[in-house]
Amino acid sequence: MHSELAPAPGSTTIDVALKIWRYDAETGEKELKRYEVEAPDWVTLLDVLDLIKDKQDGTLAYRKSCRMMICGSCGMRMDGAAVLACKTRMYDIAKSGHVPVISPMGNLPVRKDLVVDMDPFWSKIRAMKPWLDPGYEEPAEKERIVSQQQMNVIHKEALCIMCGCCVSECNSMESDPEFFGPAALAKGMRFVGDARDQADVARLNDYNAEHGIWDCTRCYFCNERCPKGVDPRDAIAKLGAESIKQGVDHDMGAKHAKWFVTSAKTTGWLRETELVPKTQGVVSAIKQTKFALGLARRGKVPPPVPPHVAARVDESRKLYNLVKEQGRDGALGIVQGEHALGRIEFAEQAGVKTSDPEVRPGVEPPHAEG
Repeated sequence: MHSELAPAPGSTTIDVALKIWRYDAETGEKELKRYEVEAPDWVTLLDVLDLIKDKQDGTLAYRKSCRMMICGSCGMRMDGAAVLACKTRMYDIAKSGHVPVISPMGNLPVRKDLVVDMDPFWSKIRAMKPWLDPGYEEPAEKERIVSQQQMNVIHKEALCIMCGCCVSECNSMESDPEFFGPAALAKGMRFVGDARDQADVARLNDYNAEHGIWDCTRCYFCNERCPKGVDPRDAIAKLGAESIKQGVDHDMGAKHAKWFVTSAKTTGWLRETELVPKTQGVVSAIKQTKFALGLARRGKVPPPVPPHVAARVDESRKLYNLVKEQGRDGALGIVQGEHALGRIEFAEQAGVKTSDPEVRPGVEPPHAEG
């Protein structure tokens, strides 16, 4: 028996059109097909796919489960950007006359239509060793209490629902499929930052391996597409900062970051002429002499001496010293892109969309006046 999506009392119906990429991995055949359905005005993209599957084409393949933005099963792309189908409302899109193109997530092998193979995703999550290592074999006799303040450090990372939307949009994974990726590294930070875990240095050494932390291109697409506000790029930045704090700085990316800080606090700007020898070593710098001379002839390399010192460089030094005095080196010194739960949208109050007041981890939100 086919399911029916009846309009809610007082609602109307809308005509929704989609173009869906149909794909058969066995034959390699790929076709963009258009579908049109009449649906209640409150439908999500997932509801529309259900209507298409129930009424027009039972062979359409996609994943779903909770329908409540919790399980992460229904990740896919709409017009080239990763979304959760159960979160994406169709009313405005349908009324505008736009016909969106629905396709499977990127950076993962396609099995059929909108279904991707998640095995590469899960293998990278497992590589993070996503379990607590308390540093002892037998559990303590007494319950260990962890404060809310300690847990706030990893609040955002703990919100991840493993949907893969961030992986779908990752530039680094597109160029290097072996890159650990934003979801896995965010999961890594969830354990590195956990006060109960005693394997942070071992973890950071693993995460600093080839294809690790420093291969991120900092495009921030993962932050933009994450439906839960995990902000994976922030987690990667925190892992980098923790690595340097713990002395795990063998990667060239870590050396670059360290020199950037040293240069900024001493002269107030980045001294490019010293960047290569400080990051890649003297031998590598000598090998690039010809290239450096070519830049110098075109005025692209400032003279190394005397070093240029920015005006009011003391302000840069004061900021560095203040961070140290406050104990904000490492992950605590990373400025977060957004508060993960800062703007939660609701659309259940008599059909009027409202925004919740800003919600901060560990702070009781104000209750709306009734």
